[in-house]
Amino acid sequence: MINFEKLTEKADQFRLDYLIAKPFSYLIIDDFCDTAKLLDLYSQIPDLDNKSRDYMFAKNKFEKSNYGALGPLFQELHDELHSEKMDQFLSYISAKDIFVDPKNFGGGLHQGKSGSRLDMHLDFNYHPLKKNWYREMNLLFYLNKDWKPEYGGDLIIQDLRTGIKKSLAVPFNRLIVQKCSSYSLHGYNAHTFPEGSYRTSIATYAYVQHIKQNETPRTTDWFPDKDTSMFKRFLGKNMKHLVKAKSIFFVSGTAKNQ
Repeated sequence: MINFEKLTEKADQFRLDYLIAKPFSYLIIDDFCDTAKLLDLYSQIPDLDNKSRDYMFAKNKFEKSNYGALGPLFQELHDELHSEKMDQFLSYISAKDIFVDPKNFGGGLHQGKSGSRLDMHLDFNYHPLKKNWYREMNLLFYLNKDWKPEYGGDLIIQDLRTGIKKSLAVPFNRLIVQKCSSYSLHGYNAHTFPEGSYRTSIATYAYVQHIKQNETPRTTDWFPDKDTSMFKRFLGKNMKHLVKAKSIFFVSGTAKNQ
């Protein structure tokens, strides 16, 4: 399903685009998959009813981690996103030894329904179950058929060091590869998709292996807008401490939304 021939042919250009992108490394790949197959897959996407566990910061966002179970086309896409070919491509464009998490912990099929938004945030850095796996990339694949700019829902990336922001459109069959780091914020503002049409994406995460942890392990850090409630801003500032306290008494993990 994935157009690996295109990835190979344009690998040098993709590598340059990724490495020189600002405000930090990212890459846009349009027509990432075979269009006919992807349209068929799109027609089979159900309405999801498992709300994101980060519902305080992810308004009206629904998830299914094990999207391969939805049918053969979904499984095909999953397998190719987690293939050796994909690892090789990501390693080449980043000049690092990259591998996609085979179990896709925390990733999956995401649906942003009416008025959905996702507050700006830094993702966790070290894998919760593999202590030396450092999260290097987000692979965000968009399935927004007939998307128009006026609908909104752009992926917003921001450098926490400089405050520089950039909005990236999210049309159908577009993959955005985004570098993860201690300064790479991302999120999206409330959208106005037509009734019955959802902001739809598949999230996949890629890692590098560290000999030892070079950063303090971090859960997701949230940065709500200043115009949100005081309580929400308090939670955003202190969520990592609350999660840490909870993990002392309960097994840590991300809801799998099967």
